[in-house]
Amino acid sequence: MSTTGFCFPPQSRLKTPAAYKNVFAHPVKASDKYFTLLAIRNSLDKPRLGLAIAKKNIKRAVDRNKIKRIARESFRLQQQTLIALDIVVLAKKEAAIVDSKLLRNSLEKLFLQLVNRCDS
Repeated sequence: MSTTGFCFPPQSRLKTPAAYKNVFAHPVKASDKYFTLLAIRNSLDKPRLGLAIAKKNIKRAVDRNKIKRIARESFRLQQQTLIALDIVVLAKKEAAIVDSKLLRNSLEKLFLQLVNRCDS
């Protein structure tokens, strides 16, 4: 099995403030106890991910970094099932105190919700 489709290259990331501003302007939302995901359709042929993990919500840097690693990994594994979306992940305070498996499951469900909402 080839792993070329499961990489996370720089082209799959939101980099500029304008890209984030575009997503924050009129997003489609999906949220649960741990995350809020904002998304809009993009003109590219692949999804892109942006992370906005606030120090206000997640106090410790080690917890913010763990959440970012989990979000990137979850996106990397799910990107084959996603449509052309720009997605921004926002973490809530509860995300800092639960285990990684629960966070991965939460993100997987939210990615699927976004696809369903943006597809219709």
